[in-house]
Amino acid sequence: MSAATGGLAIVTGAASGIGKACAQQLLADGYRVVAVDRDADGLEKLLAEHPTGLETRTTDLADLAAVEPAFSRIVAELGPPAALVNAAGIALVATALEADLAAWQRVLDINLTAPLLASRAVVPAMIREGGGTIVNIASVAAFRGVRSRAAYCAAKAGLVGLTRSMAADFAQHGVRVNALCPGTVETGYTQAVLSVADDPEGTRAFMTQRQLIGRMGTPEEIADAVSFLVGPRSSFFHGAALVIDGGRSVL
Repeated sequence: MSAATGGLAIVTGAASGIGKACAQQLLADGYRVVAVDRDADGLEKLLAEHPTGLETRTTDLADLAAVEPAFSRIVAELGPPAALVNAAGIALVATALEADLAAWQRVLDINLTAPLLASRAVVPAMIREGGGTIVNIASVAAFRGVRSRAAYCAAKAGLVGLTRSMAADFAQHGVRVNALCPGTVETGYTQAVLSVADDPEGTRAFMTQRQLIGRMGTPEEIADAVSFLVGPRSSFFHGAALVIDGGRSVL
């Protein structure tokens, strides 16, 4: 699938952070974009910035019973998508001993099960159309242990596994499924972590210095990689888990 076709792209978590940057980049690439998020105000602001080529859907991905029907409605109303970008995600600051089970389950629901359900809603339409691309935003935490992030690490590792399994299942139908694994990216979530840290400046220094290049990534840098993965130049990528972490995993 090529951006030149003017195809449809669906992006979750699109009201802020990486998801928003992905939606904006795909609009620039020539896609019609459906931005999905639970943050209705954030979606309204995004629509005001991009009144052409963008539609929004307010959907809480934690409500698993609503996810597949919501994405099926998008397909029914707008046609088969060329691309699905599962960018929505949350974290939980807790060790495996500390994690409240309900909070643990919510992290798995949003980071792992919701991408599964969104994919289940769109893949049949992609197959009928002759192909499409899915990009799951995972994390280097899928491969590296992170202190007090047990649920997040487990969910992102699961998302990489799901990506590879789906790639094996659907490549023969022209559907490419890949994962992108960012390191630390400067987003609203990063700012929230810093706001509650005992030593915000020290925490920021730690978060920046653990990247090989000495800084955090930007949502736009992640969106550039997503643009590549959904476009025709990545046609040989199937089941890949691409690390984009400023060299963090080298250290």
